[in-house]
Amino acid sequence: MKALPRGWRKSSRSGPNSGRVELSRVGDGAAVRDGKDRWLGYFTTTSTQWQAFPHAVKADRFH
Repeated sequence: MKALPRGWRKSSRSGPNSGRVELSRVGDGAAVRDGKDRWLGYFTTTSTQWQAFPHAVKADRFH
């Protein structure tokens, strides 16, 4: 059985009036969801993917 995310926390980069990103640890990776629309579900990443994400954002790889 796959581990389910528990102990969701709000990202420190989420603003009070903007979109809210919530994170949870899952195995050796992370689960990510929209805190305002939790019913949409979440996605999971591996530890390697999660560590690469901020570098990709800083390098402007998302257009």
